[in-house]
Amino acid sequence: MSTTAGTAHSTSGTGPTVSGLRALRLIATLGFPSVAAGVIARRPRSMALLERFGADASAVHVLRRLREEHGSGPLQVELPGRRVAVVLDPADVGRILADSPDPFDPATREKKGALSPFQPHGVLISQGHIRTERRKLNEQALDTAHTLHHLAEPIVEVVDREVSTLLETAIRSGTLDNDEFIRAWWRMVRQVVLGPSAADDTGVTDRLKKLRANGNWSYFIPERSRLRDRFIEDLYRYVDRAEPGSLVGALAALPAGGATDPVGQIPHWLFAFDAAGIASARTLALLAGHPGQRERARAEIAGSDPGTPQPYPYVRAAVLESLRLWPTTPMILRDSIRDTAWGTDGERFGIPAGTGFAILTPGFHRDGDTVPFADEFVPEVWLDGRAEMHPELVPFSAGPAVCPGRNLVLLVTSTLLVRLLAAADFRVVSEPVPVPDRPLPYTFDNFGVQFDVTRTAGARR
Repeated sequence: MSTTAGTAHSTSGTGPTVSGLRALRLIATLGFPSVAAGVIARRPRSMALLERFGADASAVHVLRRLREEHGSGPLQVELPGRRVAVVLDPADVGRILADSPDPFDPATREKKGALSPFQPHGVLISQGHIRTERRKLNEQALDTAHTLHHLAEPIVEVVDREVSTLLETAIRSGTLDNDEFIRAWWRMVRQVVLGPSAADDTGVTDRLKKLRANGNWSYFIPERSRLRDRFIEDLYRYVDRAEPGSLVGALAALPAGGATDPVGQIPHWLFAFDAAGIASARTLALLAGHPGQRERARAEIAGSDPGTPQPYPYVRAAVLESLRLWPTTPMILRDSIRDTAWGTDGERFGIPAGTGFAILTPGFHRDGDTVPFADEFVPEVWLDGRAEMHPELVPFSAGPAVCPGRNLVLLVTSTLLVRLLAAADFRVVSEPVPVPDRPLPYTFDNFGVQFDVTRTAGARR
């Protein structure tokens, strides 16, 4: 095997490694799109520039080059005070996520720095016994195991009410932009999570937004402890009310010890719904520009009872496909808590405990060398088993640490999209327009998307 400056290929147990200036350049290249966009809170101006230059394409191209140069990896990158293993093989994505949290711990030092400003006791940055207890509490409150949450009826009522108001305004004006969409989205989310009385409480979500923006800078700027205390006080106020039909009402009904900190789990629910709103807007744009998929979604709607919560499998698949094309978590991180072994029988090597493993989701999701449908909008792959053949396709992560709110998010997003599509026709009038006859962009700025809106023929007024 060849050896170049800053690179070591080995059969003696160290594995492929880069160090020095090359290591710094590599991490800067791979991490730039995520950091520029805002790891915890998206930056609208940055997203517009990243879309213009197709920034997420770099992950695809760099991972291909690294595989050609170093094999299947993982490629160890030696940085000052930190060793990071960049995952190159799709099978290794499946292994790492299946073996979380032991030996691949989701509570990485980077994640703790980014999330502690607003959710210091969240399950994502918890470890050991307390992580187990917090994970169990989250799964119970969010009904992780069930396609339809036990509060599906009041949740759908909230969605119906807010979509009706949004549609009335959009059809009257003939347009819908992201600002209007997101305002309606957050009214919906506040009611689903905190209860009906939170509909107009923009203060609580504005405070969270500021704390998340602080999290973009991780350890590099001081925490805003007073702002966080005020935000947490807001959450306790809603838990004390425990309004029926809300997630905090479901949470308040669960037994939990003080160390579990039930209220401390709510910030991540709100944070996750931000990504869900981004995915909803992008899915609407995809369906608006793909007539075949849009009509299949409408056929599913036509065969359902609008008054009853439904799983809407095809529309859920469309949301999953949006998240595959444009992951809202562009980098999945794990820290190894034990030494791990890699490579083939003929070339085994170890990676020491304490190494951070980085999975660049756009680099796997959009790699046409390994994913035949990489650059197409194909919701069917989530229904016919094709997506399951690719362990690297992880719109909600995977394994024991999979997002516990997956089904809840899909319930809310699919119901929202169904109500919009049933009542109106949407046409993307901003650029780029995601359509079948041109390549889908590697980066899609949801903040800049705009629609023309007309009432669907025969839709109820």
